[in-house]
Amino acid sequence: MEDLTTQLLIYLKGIWKYRWASVAAAWLIAITGWIIVYKLPDDYQASARIYVDTQNVLKPLMAGMTISPDLQQQVSIMSRTLISRPNVERVIRMVDLDLGIQDPKDYERRVKELMEKIKLGTTGRDNLFTIHYNNQNPKLAKDIVQSLLTIFVEGGLGDKRQDSVAALRFIDEQIQSYEEKLVEGENRLKEFKQKNIGLMPQQGGDYYSQLAAASEDLNKTRLDLREAEHARDAIRRQITGDEPVMMVDQGEAISPAIVNVEIDSRISELNKNLDTLRLNFTELHPDIISTKRLIAQLEERKKEEAKLMVRNVSDPGKNYSPMLQQLNVALAEAEADVASMKARVEEYTARYNRLQSLSNAVPQVEAELAQLNRDYQVNKANYEKLLERRESAKISGELGSVTDLMSFRIIDPPTVSDRPVGPDRSKFFSLVFAGSLLAGIGLAFVISQVRPTFHSQVSLREITGRPILGSVPMIWTDQEKAKSRKRLYAFGLSLLSLLGLYGTLMTKMV
Repeated sequence: MEDLTTQLLIYLKGIWKYRWASVAAAWLIAITGWIIVYKLPDDYQASARIYVDTQNVLKPLMAGMTISPDLQQQVSIMSRTLISRPNVERVIRMVDLDLGIQDPKDYERRVKELMEKIKLGTTGRDNLFTIHYNNQNPKLAKDIVQSLLTIFVEGGLGDKRQDSVAALRFIDEQIQSYEEKLVEGENRLKEFKQKNIGLMPQQGGDYYSQLAAASEDLNKTRLDLREAEHARDAIRRQITGDEPVMMVDQGEAISPAIVNVEIDSRISELNKNLDTLRLNFTELHPDIISTKRLIAQLEERKKEEAKLMVRNVSDPGKNYSPMLQQLNVALAEAEADVASMKARVEEYTARYNRLQSLSNAVPQVEAELAQLNRDYQVNKANYEKLLERRESAKISGELGSVTDLMSFRIIDPPTVSDRPVGPDRSKFFSLVFAGSLLAGIGLAFVISQVRPTFHSQVSLREITGRPILGSVPMIWTDQEKAKSRKRLYAFGLSLLSLLGLYGTLMTKMV
């Protein structure tokens, strides 16, 4: 530690020896630096603030009918791409900076300089943006900020319209494409149906349901045929006498199972009419009384004809009785019903056999038809969705043209301060002052090292390696002391003068 202190004292003595060179260098550097700083050109800053409003009254009202873009994301992208090369080149053309460009290198330098100096600030969620630009020419700085502001506003509005037009163009192209697909699908369906006209599934079910229905119809028709045949055989047995028409005992009334087609039909109609009359009148009404009387007369007539037929069973003229004629008519009708049922059975049998013979072809045709219909329905559904989206896009475009979903409000128009914002001369003056002092001290130290002197016996002994026998002290006279004080005062005055000049400069900067 003692050696370090000793060495430091030696350095300080060397610097003090060449203090006048240090002061001269400090003055020279300070004066030169201050002049350079003073002559630096003034830097003016132009700025503007703009607010982007993404809230609109119609946006929630038209929800579901229109397609609203993500305005917040769009604003974020606009802010990030504002200071891009295309926009900066457009600014250069707008403020006529391209008129003084000599070569491509100069143009690139201008573009790069603008991109570095233009500053865009944002507050994030508030959508409040600030644009700053510094230049020596205040008018040019203001024009550049105004140009950027114009590009920012026009970019938001223009991109929205371009996006709407591009979306409509794309949807129209897709609609046209799906129209062609639908026409092609309809033509394929038509050709397929014409080619397989006898194998197409009927409305209401596929092949297997049709086969089951045909089998059910065939079985039902066969049952009806058997019933008709039994009815016919019963009538035939009544005519031939194998089955009595009635069972009569002496002293007993006629069995209620008497069959007389004509009289039974008349009695049935009268009973229906009687039921209708009873809904509106009482039993004492003349129409009801007359109808009941007529029904009783028909019942008596039916019994008399049945008795007559029984008496004439062994009568040779029985074939000419009215009852037999009615049975013959009933037999003819039963025969016709049986023939009709047989024809239906034959038809259903042929239909069932035809469906069974198509057990391999029809399912294949149904599968191909289902595939064609499925493709057609998918294209049709997409086509209808595209039509809805096109209408939504049109409404969205019209909504954007009528009212601005994203509006721009200029909070502060481009302005330039009267006083320059740069350069910071006070800071530069201080740096020059500190640098001049350090440079003077450094110069004195370098000279002391170039031209070293021995300031103590210890340093002399260390360097020469010889013992020191003694030293001769300096005896200062009064005259030498006065000169020394004057030189000290002059040195201090020079430093104070330099400090005073620095203080004066700093006062003018305030």
